Amino acid sequence: QVQPAESGGDSVRAGGSLRLSCTATRSWEIIAPYRMAWFRQFPGKEREGVAAIDSNGFTNYADSVKGRFIISKDSALNFYLEMNSLKPEDSGVYYCALGGGTGSILVDNWYTDWGQGTKVSVSS
Repeated sequence: QVQPAESGGDSVRAGGSLRLSCTATRSWEIIAPYRMAWFRQFPGKEREGVAAIDSNGFTNYADSVKGRFIISKDSALNFYLEMNSLKPEDSGVYYCALGGGTGSILVDNWYTDWGQGTKVSVSS
């Protein structure tokens, strides 16, 4: 099982910013097309899609983060989530995920490789 690794989770005040990073353990260019995404999970709730990007660079965002979060990639190994104007309701565990196929989909069963998660805490 290849597992990507997230980093960048931290505790910040509302209005602050964080940048999450994800490094894949295998290059998805080998099996392009591919998609990369960030999901998050709040205590007691189901995991939800936050942002996704595919190998063509097309992005997709959850309505709750549009205009505040930016997903980007610099290769088939590394991608990022820039989170700005953070709110307490953004707190949770953030997971990066990778999968084969086209489209920047925010549904978790389209992804096969999942990280362990990184915690984001936003205080008011």
